[in-house]
Amino acid sequence: MRLVLLGPPGAGKGTQAALMCRRLRLLHISTGDMLRQELQAETELGLKAHAYIEKGELVPDNIILDMVRAKLKEPECENGYILDGFPRTLVQADALAQFVELDAVIYLEVPFEIIIKRLSGRRRCPKCGVIYHTSHYEKSTCSCGGVLYQREDDKLETVKNRLAVYEAETRPLIAYYSQKGLLRTVDGEGTPEDVDARIAALLEP
Repeated sequence: MRLVLLGPPGAGKGTQAALMCRRLRLLHISTGDMLRQELQAETELGLKAHAYIEKGELVPDNIILDMVRAKLKEPECENGYILDGFPRTLVQADALAQFVELDAVIYLEVPFEIIIKRLSGRRRCPKCGVIYHTSHYEKSTCSCGGVLYQREDDKLETVKNRLAVYEAETRPLIAYYSQKGLLRTVDGEGTPEDVDARIAALLEP
């Protein structure tokens, strides 16, 4: 099964992709994670992408397409996968259609006011990688002793910019995939388990 997971930043795509991958035994392909690995390794691609990510802008299509195309050629992708964070533009969607036949596109629908609260309240631990939220964890340090920090793209102004970019660049994909008969819209509010159950029901044959 070859799936795409769509939704605004903070809709829970990473969480849902992980749950779906366990349930359906698929590979989780996150372009965000792939880009972060490139950034940490300071590769040529990572350095090119850095300036765009820091401002909350979309990384140019050619950089993302080269990365995704190379990944999908790997043997581990043969048994199916979930694309999380790709495609993000109509150009990317058209390019993807040239070399992949998708089974379905899952769209996680979450109001923007919920997204802003979710993202701007996130705090991360640099030591163990755990993510906390200020609404239910008020301490400034992690249980492992790491000092929590707010990622640049979780800051309020950047979040608002990311949502504006999403509205302009990514929302048109909803109509694009709907016209192709591939779109499955899911209410993205509630617990991760609730949302996963809704997705499972939609994907039943």
